[in-house]
Amino acid sequence: MSTDATTTAVDSTPISPVRQGIERRNSLEKHLQHRPDAQDLKNRHILLDTNTAPALQAKALELERQRATDNLKKGLSHRPDRETLVERNILPDSTAAPALQGHQKELERHMRADSLEGKLQHRPQPDELVKKGILEENENPLKEE
Repeated sequence: MSTDATTTAVDSTPISPVRQGIERRNSLEKHLQHRPDAQDLKNRHILLDTNTAPALQAKALELERQRATDNLKKGLSHRPDRETLVERNILPDSTAAPALQGHQKELERHMRADSLEGKLQHRPQPDELVKKGILEENENPLKEE
């Protein structure tokens, strides 16, 4: 067998474990330089912010969660019911979906305005009220003084 000059060259350089170890160490050092500090991890709730012994941290966390659960249940038990909130005008007296309640309120406002407009157009004139004895002659609200 003869070797051709046209054959592809094979990389025959040895793989150096020393060189790979140095690159790996440099990579690790680079990552350690950008590592967040303990206080940042505590602020992000990754590390527990406690002075409790590690053996007791799980139990302390469980007790804290139980306390929060108990406080929530206590608050919910003292919460007023829907009817009370409607009476206090905190919740709207509507069975419409929350997304539609704004439109419902606007429609009610327009309906009240239309009703008032209609009633104002059909109210009696002051002369008629004087004839019926409801107003006196000098109480005519349309006359300017």
